[in-house]
Amino acid sequence: MNCDIILKYFPDLTENQQRQVAMLGELYSDWNAKINVISRKDIDNLYEHHVLHSMAIAKMVHFRPGTKILDFGTGGGFPGIPLAILFPECQFKLIDGTGKKIKVAQEVANAIGLKNCQPEHLRGEEEKGKYDFVVSRAVMPLPDLVKIVKKNIGKEQRNALPNGVICLKGGDLQAETQPFRRIAEQASLDQWFSEEWFKEKHLIYLPL
Repeated sequence: MNCDIILKYFPDLTENQQRQVAMLGELYSDWNAKINVISRKDIDNLYEHHVLHSMAIAKMVHFRPGTKILDFGTGGGFPGIPLAILFPECQFKLIDGTGKKIKVAQEVANAIGLKNCQPEHLRGEEEKGKYDFVVSRAVMPLPDLVKIVKKNIGKEQRNALPNGVICLKGGDLQAETQPFRRIAEQASLDQWFSEEWFKEKHLIYLPL
């Protein structure tokens, strides 16, 4: 499993970041054989469909040191683990309601030596902390997500982008974004990544 696609779009990674990214392929393959966190037929596309897809958030916002980010419904660690690799001076909490998946995220984070990443078996309704951003990958429709996480968005601003929610989504999002049409920003991932798979893939940012 080749991670060159990551360096194609993020050529400035440090040696340690490159090492961490390179380790993900084998780790997720091994864990996926025991606990299904990525569809079995998709594991060969780990770097394009999961790691790079997660890193798309970094094309919209460059989190400043000290930023606190909640990854809601992280599954096996996406987008939280790739983002935690990219932003070692930011703090990431990864939550999911499925304990087996959080175990994978924890084991992967430990194996690659991520110090800024805290996976926890927790449902979104139970999370009480305050964060600058909540990130997620196609967990649930945007209005449902906002209802749960608006309590978790802190007031103090650290970044050029105001605090809010950043979601990775696919397909037609008109119905989901309709309630927020005045404030939501939508970006197509194919403006950053040339691979065919990124057509019809979007990033939605919602200041809260």
